[in-house]
Amino acid sequence: MFLDHLTLHVEAGHGGGGACTFRREKFAEKGGPDGGDGGLGGSISIRADKSLNTLNPFRNQRNFIAGRGENGAACMCHGSDGASLILDVPLGTVLRDAESGEFLAELLEHGQVVCVARGGRGGQGNVHFKSSTNRTPRHAQPGEDGEIRDVELELKLIADVGLLGFPNAGKSTLVSRVSAARPKIANYPFTTLEPQLGVVAVDELVSFVIADIPGLIEGAADGAGLGIQFLRHVERTRMLLHLVDLADPMVEPEEAVRVIQEELKAFSAVLAAKPCWLVGTKLDALQDDDRRVRFEAMCRARGQEPILISGVTGDGIRPMVFQVADALAELRKA
Repeated sequence: MFLDHLTLHVEAGHGGGGACTFRREKFAEKGGPDGGDGGLGGSISIRADKSLNTLNPFRNQRNFIAGRGENGAACMCHGSDGASLILDVPLGTVLRDAESGEFLAELLEHGQVVCVARGGRGGQGNVHFKSSTNRTPRHAQPGEDGEIRDVELELKLIADVGLLGFPNAGKSTLVSRVSAARPKIANYPFTTLEPQLGVVAVDELVSFVIADIPGLIEGAADGAGLGIQFLRHVERTRMLLHLVDLADPMVEPEEAVRVIQEELKAFSAVLAAKPCWLVGTKLDALQDDDRRVRFEAMCRARGQEPILISGVTGDGIRPMVFQVADALAELRKA
């Protein structure tokens, strides 16, 4: 199961209480107050880690409590601070307050840390309340409560290129051909049940990250199928590749393009506005040349040169990779 949305309950530590004590030693029977301060309560922070790509580590534990600050002691001894917690999440995680919906942070850089629950301040010992009129203060401050909140985590994977298309359109096959990723590949719909990332090496100096999400079907924006719950993962991509199965006798190329484009618009204006190239797949299995001609005409009508590939034979894939790399370079400049 791929977790990309969950809520954590976090409780920062209570601050330690200040001490109310008096110095009592030989030859100093009335040495005055000497109560130390309480320690700080532990805080809870969330840190971005580039080695992670899922929220699955939180599958079995979603409640986190930081350490309590130690109480102060005599001889102005301060209590030790409570143990803080740091929770690691993947890059691209969005944090919100679950109760108010308030946006807290978006973790996009490795090592970026955000404190989501601050520990309580330790109370002051009675030594701080000594004055000319009160030489023997008999009170000290209690420690403050730590923050308690529910934090909503939403993961949006970060990739340069996102793959879209109907189930079994050849997305996983393409990812396996251009990268070291090995997604499950089979001749039935919804083979891909969770997003897959692959690094495409163009040459020794140039590479980009490609994201394959589960296939979309008509009505996806209303909850049909599997892919819609993962569309958030391609919202951060610079461009999209819409794979169209030219060998599928049940769906015409024009219909395949129309359905996916409408679902993108219904889901997010951000996605609908991204550069999106049409890519004809399964060229090796194409038997009706008219479908290829119509697909090419549709591409040219969109101002795009036709791209035809075969995941089985590899035809057209390498030229497409170079085209995508050039387009990404231009988008980065822009």
